[in-house]
Amino acid sequence: MRPIITPRKPAHQQKWPTTRAAYAKQQATRPQTIGYSLVDSPVGLLAWILDKFAEWSDTEDSPFEAFSRDRVLDDVTQYWLTRTGASSARIYYESHNSLDPALRVDVPSAITMYPRDVEKCPRPWAQERYRQIVRWGSPEIGGHFPSLEVPEYFVKDLQEGLAAVLAANR
Repeated sequence: MRPIITPRKPAHQQKWPTTRAAYAKQQATRPQTIGYSLVDSPVGLLAWILDKFAEWSDTEDSPFEAFSRDRVLDDVTQYWLTRTGASSARIYYESHNSLDPALRVDVPSAITMYPRDVEKCPRPWAQERYRQIVRWGSPEIGGHFPSLEVPEYFVKDLQEGLAAVLAANR
């Protein structure tokens, strides 16, 4: 039996549940409360999404360091026109406590942990669940939205991850 290694979380992750996870608790328990405002007010939707871009991106001061105003407005417009703000909140409610903590993934897996993502999993922890990690990425930059923040790296990383998984399946 392999020993379980429990590394200490970085300071910003230790504080996450008490200082910045209210959105997840809200959406996991009362999704319609925020859902109504996300489909009723374009300003409310913009504020909600802009807050997530600000908190979860690899920036120091402003989300506009990583995203253009047009990119943010494109994203908000997509949610607004499709009226999917409420359903994007509801997925938290529908999946809350539904993942079995004992679940093991035995197929080849490629994982990338971006340094400024919301929640990161150290490799020893990931190996407890994902039993065949064939590629592990630890880029120097990037947050929760790597396809928007570092698109060239993200595409290359995705291609290399898929190639590693395919090679492991041969």
